[in-house]
Amino acid sequence: MATVNETKNTIIADEQIVELYWARDEKAIQFTDDKYGRFLYRIAYNILHDRLDCEECQNDTYRGIWNSIPPNRPEVFLIFISKIMRNIAGMKYRERTRKRKVPSEMTVCMDDLQCTLQSNDSPEAEYLAKELGRHINDYLCSLTDRQQYIFIGRFYMGDRLEIIAGELNVNVSTVHREIEKIKQGLKAYLERNGVYV
Repeated sequence: MATVNETKNTIIADEQIVELYWARDEKAIQFTDDKYGRFLYRIAYNILHDRLDCEECQNDTYRGIWNSIPPNRPEVFLIFISKIMRNIAGMKYRERTRKRKVPSEMTVCMDDLQCTLQSNDSPEAEYLAKELGRHINDYLCSLTDRQQYIFIGRFYMGDRLEIIAGELNVNVSTVHREIEKIKQGLKAYLERNGVYV
């Protein structure tokens, strides 16, 4: 039987972690935390900026994963767990903002993207949302790895420009220029595909 230290130092494949959840083995939670705990915490922190709320969201995320597998068998475990964390942190953020104004990098980066993807409240908006998502995914696939990293870091993870610049070892102004270029490219791509925003 493995000791706690042996378990903590072992990083296993995502497929194996999913199998542990499927078998209802509680070690799955520890392996998830060892491999992705910091990543999940970062998602929550970029939304909430509060250590205690982030830790609570992290625990709720592990419970959510446990309750979701089975019956779900995720194809991409990282995407599956990050969606759960974003949903939980988003609900916590909405709960807090109902009570008071809360600063969040997610609010800033969504405001930034809003200029590119203006939404209207027409009945067509809901129908077009899925198509818009598909077009955005197709556009992202056409970007370089670096541009994808910047886009996902900014608009999915909610990272500040300084964080992205530090991780890429470039100036903040370089990241800002890349984001503007990506936004302009996205708008042009959508228009070429008959999506006007």
